[in-house]
Amino acid sequence: MAVVETRRLTKVFKKGEEGAVNDVDLVTRDGEFLVFLGPSGSGKSTLLRMIAGLEEPTRGDVLIGGNVVTDLPPRARGIAMVFQSYALYPHLSVEQNIGFPLKAHGVPKERRRDRVDWAAELLGIRHLLARKPRELSGGERQRVALARALVREPNVFLLDEPLSNLDAKLRASAREELTAFHKRVRTTTIYVTHDQVEAMAMGNRIVVLDKGVVRQIGTPREVYDEPADTFVATFLGSPPMNLVEDSDFVAGFRPESIVPAAMVHGPSAPVRLRIALVEYLGSERILHGVIEGGRFDGRKVVSRVATAASGDLGEGAVHDFAVPASEVKFFDRATGRRCAPRELSWR
Repeated sequence: MAVVETRRLTKVFKKGEEGAVNDVDLVTRDGEFLVFLGPSGSGKSTLLRMIAGLEEPTRGDVLIGGNVVTDLPPRARGIAMVFQSYALYPHLSVEQNIGFPLKAHGVPKERRRDRVDWAAELLGIRHLLARKPRELSGGERQRVALARALVREPNVFLLDEPLSNLDAKLRASAREELTAFHKRVRTTTIYVTHDQVEAMAMGNRIVVLDKGVVRQIGTPREVYDEPADTFVATFLGSPPMNLVEDSDFVAGFRPESIVPAAMVHGPSAPVRLRIALVEYLGSERILHGVIEGGRFDGRKVVSRVATAASGDLGEGAVHDFAVPASEVKFFDRATGRRCAPRELSWR
């Protein structure tokens, strides 16, 4: 296991253009599962590739295990990487694919066999060792790619959207397998994804990136419940956080925080909503409403309410809702950054 650190890491692909990654400072914790999360073009894959040694930084440094590795090739960094494309050799068996990096490094045959058996047993694919990649499912290929990385006994795993080629059902089971795998091996892992569900479900901490800039680093609970700015607030969550603007601030609250007034006890901000659209999702309903009256009249907001508690909240009806005072977050209107709490009145 090893700690990965970046110091003012920057990548500019073309002179005069904005950097794909800009002055990123971060430090992993030994053995943690750290997720790089952001939309397309946020710089998350570029950042991972610089850590791996596949992309040369414009400036800044990468350290692994306390040693500066910025100028070292990938093979000298003690890392193993799994890509979106598993890049298995089609003419080789699963056993040969897993053992290939060991063979390339001159590891004796008997030692290779032991390591391959160990990795295959750990990932539950020993029964597949004689097969070729074309005979495997997407999930099985993913496990072979992980096993091939694992046999190298790396200090750090780097995973670049390894589940993106799987269907929704298989992605869910693969997330579970990857999380269980990490708990067994406890190797420092950096995982890139644009999928917030993956990030929230798998990460010990999440690095939220936008346009090459780190917006926030925190646990899944921290980045969801205490977003550092309006980008994080609206990028995480489905539906995203509601934001309503006043003259000098923006008030934000999650859809699950704005509920029928009768369900709220304690200090709260009351608001009257006209329900414009109801989405029935089984155990819950998504209510799209428009605020009626007061300083935020006409603003659109979204509420998520358990179906059992939603009662007669039908389209076209007007109902009294409320947001617990503790659930409202405040942001500076000019910068989008979190600012000090203040009393919120809807009237």
